[in-house]
Amino acid sequence: MERVFAEYYIETPYDVEHAAAVLAGEQSSGTFVSVPGETEELKQRFAARVEDLQLLDIADNPSIPGNSIPGKKYQRAKVKVSWSIENFGYNLPVLVSTLQGNLYEISQFTGLKLMDLEVPDSFKNHFSGPKFGIKGSKQSCGVGDRPMIGTIIKPSIGMSVSETANLVKSLIEAGIDFIKDDELMGSAANSPFEERVKGIMEIIRDNEQKTGKKVMYAFNISDEIDQMQKHYDTIVTEGGSCAMISVNSVGLAATKKLCDRGELVIHGHRNGWGMMNRHPLLGIEFPAYQKLQRLAGVDQLHVNGIQNKFWESDDSVVTSIKSCLKPMFGNDEICPVVSSGQWGGQAFETYRRTQTTDLLYMAGGGILAHPLGPKAGVTALQQAWKGAVEGLTLEETAAKHEEFAASVKKFKK
Repeated sequence: MERVFAEYYIETPYDVEHAAAVLAGEQSSGTFVSVPGETEELKQRFAARVEDLQLLDIADNPSIPGNSIPGKKYQRAKVKVSWSIENFGYNLPVLVSTLQGNLYEISQFTGLKLMDLEVPDSFKNHFSGPKFGIKGSKQSCGVGDRPMIGTIIKPSIGMSVSETANLVKSLIEAGIDFIKDDELMGSAANSPFEERVKGIMEIIRDNEQKTGKKVMYAFNISDEIDQMQKHYDTIVTEGGSCAMISVNSVGLAATKKLCDRGELVIHGHRNGWGMMNRHPLLGIEFPAYQKLQRLAGVDQLHVNGIQNKFWESDDSVVTSIKSCLKPMFGNDEICPVVSSGQWGGQAFETYRRTQTTDLLYMAGGGILAHPLGPKAGVTALQQAWKGAVEGLTLEETAAKHEEFAASVKKFKK
């Protein structure tokens, strides 16, 4: 019988083998005490197995509170556990409950993080994965061998429909590929969702008729499921190409419901990621996280950015980008969305470390706050990426291009 495998990073003051066995038992057929129905036959078929255990370092103090034992050391280890697919079939919420359920509360652990997971090939018959992904997103925007250049509506919330539409018009005229609502913008008092979609899509359709280029706008449809469906319909009716979902807020089942419709590119925003990942020994790592989002069908997913304004390290960002680009069941890569305090200056290190232009490169202030205006901000990003791909340094690129040189003067720390 096919099995699902998960790798965890754990910390425990107890015997590691015993703690790993508790994890496997708690998340399958076992409980804290033997019960009459837990026969050997049942365990053989449904019990989780500890497949591998690698001891790592030892800590003097627990990483997270809850089970501090005087005089004890805290052993860290990597543990690989597997489950029969019979336990959950192709039910994504139950799979997540198995991989990330009560195990975080088990007293044997003072640290536990889901690092990665592997699902059998049969999953591809039940989960179609990203319908558009990198290739479809780029085709929709008319972008070839460079990153899609995108931006976010700022201020995040407070602008009226007409003010937002005017900003969108100026960004389109500047040559932008992609624009999105901020995750804080749903259907605000002075910017009702349907009115905003109609106002913005009128400008996008007009530009497409004049130039042939259809700018992708990600409208934030995050809401209750029925309302999300209505928002989705509005975008389709108005000829839009993309919907944004705050995937951690609405959940995998709601995300998959919208992805399964397959008419719009789904832009997955991971706001709330810090509470899931920031602690080194609690939560989930991005390689596992993006696989769950990919199973749901998300086409684009935020990965933070090099030299970002948040806490995440460059190494973590690079790992995230590379995990998005690694095929899962074939050619179904999920498009990495690079964002957070980005301007053209980070393009050089991003390309050096990833060697790819298959991404959406988002800059808010890096475009809107450019000293020569938004058009120069978009041009500067394009110049930076061209220079990076050609092997030029930041300084060499700035010497060739006025717009990028102005970015360097404004944004370089």
